[in-house]
Amino acid sequence: MKITDPFLKKILVKSGLVSQKDFNLAQKEALAKKESLVDVILDQGLIPDEQFGCLIADEINFPFVDLRKIRIKKEALNIIPEIVARQKEIIAFERTNDGLKIALANPENLEIREFIERKTGEKVLAHYATKRDIQEALKYYKREIKEVFDELTAKALKELKKPTKAEPLPIIKMVDLILTYGYENRASDIHFEPYKKETILRYRIDGVLHDVLTLPKTIHDFLVSRIKILSKLRTDIHEAAQDGHFSFSVPKEKVDVRVSVVPIEEGEKVVLRLLSEKARRFELEELGLEAERLKVVKKNIKKSWGMVLVSGPTGCGKTTTLYAILKILNTREVNICTIEDPIEYDVEGINQIQVNPKTGLTLSQGLKAIIRQDPNIIMVGEIRDQETAKLAINAAMTGHLVLSTFHATDAATTLPRLLEMGVEPFLVASTLNLIIAQRLVRRICPKCIESYEAPFKKTSQLLGEDLASKLSKTREGKVRLSRGRGCSLCQATGYLGRIGIFEVLEIREPIKKLIVGKATADQIRNKAKESGMQTMMEDGLKKAEKGITTLEEILRATKE
Repeated sequence: MKITDPFLKKILVKSGLVSQKDFNLAQKEALAKKESLVDVILDQGLIPDEQFGCLIADEINFPFVDLRKIRIKKEALNIIPEIVARQKEIIAFERTNDGLKIALANPENLEIREFIERKTGEKVLAHYATKRDIQEALKYYKREIKEVFDELTAKALKELKKPTKAEPLPIIKMVDLILTYGYENRASDIHFEPYKKETILRYRIDGVLHDVLTLPKTIHDFLVSRIKILSKLRTDIHEAAQDGHFSFSVPKEKVDVRVSVVPIEEGEKVVLRLLSEKARRFELEELGLEAERLKVVKKNIKKSWGMVLVSGPTGCGKTTTLYAILKILNTREVNICTIEDPIEYDVEGINQIQVNPKTGLTLSQGLKAIIRQDPNIIMVGEIRDQETAKLAINAAMTGHLVLSTFHATDAATTLPRLLEMGVEPFLVASTLNLIIAQRLVRRICPKCIESYEAPFKKTSQLLGEDLASKLSKTREGKVRLSRGRGCSLCQATGYLGRIGIFEVLEIREPIKKLIVGKATADQIRNKAKESGMQTMMEDGLKKAEKGITTLEEILRATKE
């Protein structure tokens, strides 16, 4: 059965799962981008992929399979050749005594089912899977990265012995494979770390570094050289740090790569930051802000002037939060300008300026230039120094909404740190509207999640009695929590993906008085809590009770 627009409207709009307005907007976008309506609906997060699959399967009366929760074995997978699987959007995922289980985006395709039955002599048990799930599952056809790399390394070492100046083809394939494999495994960063006799390839997945491969030191310089060529860096300079960027393509997406090369004792270390287009689709709701805090954020970003700061350490998702805010504010009625170092995502409809110290274009100089561009909204990548802080405050005072990031441990600490930069207390009090402090914690894997009961005494030792007392107890006086056992989907870590924990400090009159009086962070924090502010730790505990993350993960993320 073909999944037509009227069919989608029937199961999504008439059931009340998607509003008529959202459905119409998605339909327009699908026509404009020449994409399928299903892809647009799922990309916009109007309905979760799994829920969508279940609805379709129920409507066409077929069993549904979520391929993301299944580790497909090679013996089942290889029954259908890869080229057929890709062309027909079909995949064999399990062999049982009752027959061969296959997943199809169109399970009523009788022709392909009959073909497989004739070829295998087995009964075909057809299941419905979303097209996106099948596309993702096709990666199982790829050999393990170590197996492929052993083969490419042997070829590369052989090529390197030849007296030629051309870049060895296996090196090019190696870099391509490292990038693709990193993207498929949701890596945010890729590290090439040189040692005396070898190079270690590491991926940062969900905030944690994992060793992936050990490579011969012989090919390290060639891998670095290939990355430098891609990012247009100097290949003849080895004793100085260099920064650059390039992009590569995967099916239906372009991935931007930020490159950092620094000389260390054993050679040049390279770190690649992968910036996927999918991250641009983040909504504030998806980041982990609960309804009450989200309401406060939306109220303050709709103000026509003032400042909103997102604070936290490096790598805690501050920029992603800013882009999610910009996504809400980005309309044709306003002029939005940014000054960034670097520009992490190219956003249509926003004027983005890249910092360039070589031409004298610093954050502060760029901010001065932006103010003359008649902006309504200004985003400054980061407030790092007194000059930038004062310029940003001035811009906020003169009728602009200013968004920026700031390095501070929590919302309350942000205020004394701004004063330490030399900004006058009355200026901070009169212009700052909101501070969002955040950290990223790993989500418990949905496939292997399990609940357990922990003794209250043990939980108190872990959190402290005040925080532990905020957790609900069972009749036996224990605390019910969740954890991941570890499975193939999460690579035995028990975690899959990340979510934010937040504290949102709205600058109201009592806080303004404390700022003017140069109060300490503790005094500001206590007053904010009296006014109803929920701390990051408290937000984390709520998420732990809901089975989203673990206590250990909250403690790991919030420790100073």
